[in-house]
Amino acid sequence: MKSRLVDYTLLTSFGSPLGSPGRTDQSVHDPLRVGLVQMRYQADERAHDEALRAGVRLAAAQGARLVCLPELTRSPYFAADKGLAADAKRYLEDLPNGPTTQLAAELAAELGIAVHASLYERATDGGLGYNTAICVGPDGELLARTRKLHIPRFPGYHEDLCFRPGDTGFPVTTVAGARCGFPTCWDEWFPELARAYGLQGAQLLVHPTAIGSEVDLPDFDTRPMWEHAISANGLANALFMVVPNRVGREGAGDFYGSSFISDPYGRVMLRAPRDRPAVLVADLDLDQCRDWSEFGLLRTRRPELYGALTDPVTPWEQPCR
Repeated sequence: MKSRLVDYTLLTSFGSPLGSPGRTDQSVHDPLRVGLVQMRYQADERAHDEALRAGVRLAAAQGARLVCLPELTRSPYFAADKGLAADAKRYLEDLPNGPTTQLAAELAAELGIAVHASLYERATDGGLGYNTAICVGPDGELLARTRKLHIPRFPGYHEDLCFRPGDTGFPVTTVAGARCGFPTCWDEWFPELARAYGLQGAQLLVHPTAIGSEVDLPDFDTRPMWEHAISANGLANALFMVVPNRVGREGAGDFYGSSFISDPYGRVMLRAPRDRPAVLVADLDLDQCRDWSEFGLLRTRRPELYGALTDPVTPWEQPCR
């Protein structure tokens, strides 16, 4: 489908063709059809919003009941360099009345679906804001509001100059019949985070993302490790992972797209191209979460032995003792 501004590559996976090899009981949940939009930032605000609308409408036209958008949905990735970061406050938004929430609510109401998005949330004290994921229901209700917990700070990703660490923990919200969590980008690398959501009964994590090349290591392609880490966290916790990323060049880096959806067995169901906008739509067989977790991943844990996970970190610059 071609919008006035964007040609989206459409990829679909309907009917759960990979199956659930660990299934021993009948399904009890209807499949959840989810969509994600992989987009390129456009400096023209109207053109950018129209491109987002076209992507969400395309996913909804394929029957998606939840459509997910990338990190900082309506703004540039202003943490790409220190100069952009210094001007980040211009993109701060209020919740629930800011433009990103309004756009998500408009699309949710128009299409009768839930819409997930990401924004730079204003803090009440006027200091650094939060990198916040939201989900809006078809009636305009703000279903979820989750602040990014882990803040990266290295070349090309100067987020410590823009965002304060989140304080919302690991909330699980029922959206379209699925128990969902909405952490953001750098959070997706941390196995502790996925485990915390899994222990609270999540079935699906949505990770709005802005990731690409390592500006100080131009020959280091992190895309395979990125996908492996997230899908492995899903495997370890019997979770579906929905990961919408950007494409295009911003600052000194190139976002590598490759948005994907993986299942609780760690299998990638769909993957977008690296270099162009795309829409992915897939059926999630939610009973796969039960099927795989019944192998004992959570039941045979030994939490009484895991105290070392909360010990202070020894910085890599110092010798281990």
